[in-house]
Amino acid sequence: MRLRNKPWAQELIAAHPELITIAANSTPSTWQECFPSKQPLELEIGSGKGQFIMEKARQNPQHNFLALELQTAALAMILKKQVVAQLPNLQLLQANAQNLTELFAPQSVTKLYLNFSDPWPKTRHEKRRLVAPNFLKLYQQLLVPQGQLEFKTDNRGLFEYALCSLNNFPLHLEQVSLDLHASELAAENIPTEYEDKFSQKGQPIYFLQASFPEI
Repeated sequence: MRLRNKPWAQELIAAHPELITIAANSTPSTWQECFPSKQPLELEIGSGKGQFIMEKARQNPQHNFLALELQTAALAMILKKQVVAQLPNLQLLQANAQNLTELFAPQSVTKLYLNFSDPWPKTRHEKRRLVAPNFLKLYQQLLVPQGQLEFKTDNRGLFEYALCSLNNFPLHLEQVSLDLHASELAAENIPTEYEDKFSQKGQPIYFLQASFPEI
């Protein structure tokens, strides 16, 4: 979902180069240089307004977190919160997920999160789905051996597609839930803004955790 333009967004982003990287301008040789401590790096692709990734960083100071978002308005909303929170283990990146291998060294990410990604329901747009085989190939290069991928959505069709796509790649499905909030996994779940919205309407949240087999 595209957010409305924020007139203050560009100015805020320009004022905080220590917290955000614009992929079109520069990319550090290693993301670990952006953090005070070298720790396992976890990446969320499509961070929206940042509720999930910021809470992940708060709860897990022993890990570094990177929020990748393409939309300037959404990224600025995360940045606005981060300017106040100053979480040392959180950095922001404005980039297109199609360019992942240009932005990350091989086997540099421990865990990858895909939360409420655009379903791109039309068949001709299949390659744009973040769980399509072309994206899985990118993730396989980024993740450490046996690195994990977590996926959440309210879209049943996209979830069924994800299960088939991951199984055929193949990935090892470690956990699958057709109603995350009613499962034993709910206790440790950190919701996104969209997740709160959908679950309040009574819609089930679909979840899976998977890992790539060692080559």
